[in-house]
Amino acid sequence: MSEERLQKILSTAGIASRRKAEQMIVDGRVSVNGTMVTELGSKADLEHDHIKVDGKLLRQPKHMTYIALNKPRDVVTTLSDPEGRTTVVEYLRGMKERVYPVGRLDYHSEGLLLLTNDGDFANRVTAARTHVEKYYVVKSNGPLTDEQMEEFRDGVPLQGRRTAPAKIKLIKTGASPWYEVRLIEGRQNQIRMMFRYFGCLVEKLRRVKIGFLALDQKPGEWRHLTPREVERFKKLLKMEGPPAAGDDA
Repeated sequence: MSEERLQKILSTAGIASRRKAEQMIVDGRVSVNGTMVTELGSKADLEHDHIKVDGKLLRQPKHMTYIALNKPRDVVTTLSDPEGRTTVVEYLRGMKERVYPVGRLDYHSEGLLLLTNDGDFANRVTAARTHVEKYYVVKSNGPLTDEQMEEFRDGVPLQGRRTAPAKIKLIKTGASPWYEVRLIEGRQNQIRMMFRYFGCLVEKLRRVKIGFLALDQKPGEWRHLTPREVERFKKLLKMEGPPAAGDDA
């Protein structure tokens, strides 16, 4: 492996996003071969250099692992929780490799969640520029008008920045209708905030598909992606090099 920017190494290893990795470097939490590194743009080679984060040695994963989990409601999409709530990793009993969530599903939402130790894969799946659609079914406490749905598709201003173009269609009418929503970005609580923008509250939210991969497990169940699924994702994400081997469940 050739030298790479330190923040990219940390991001690819699943330690943090590149932006957070940069902050960790600036804060003096990263050392290379015993020397603290605080300058952004510094490079290292994970195969040959001893890189430590908060005093812990960073190692390359022996095997790239790709997991699909049906996250239940009232579970946090993190590796640990200071409030003591149930986390997604508590459902991965029997998993030998350390994996981390690809993006987020908020505490009250459920559905398809990917987990991996492949940082490049995770970054590409979550990046809006790769245009990987995430499909959701959403129950609202009231209907949107045709004009509101059109505005939803064009993007709405949230926290000073307009959302990327989205897709929405009504799939079940009623006082509390159901919608299918497709996004290519995934800001925290984005769908809930978009409905709130139009004066509606989301009662239920479930992610049912990421790209081509549809949810096919019961809540709390997980499985390895097949080698074919990993290969399809890497083609979709335009990742360089041969596809990494997946694990057959």
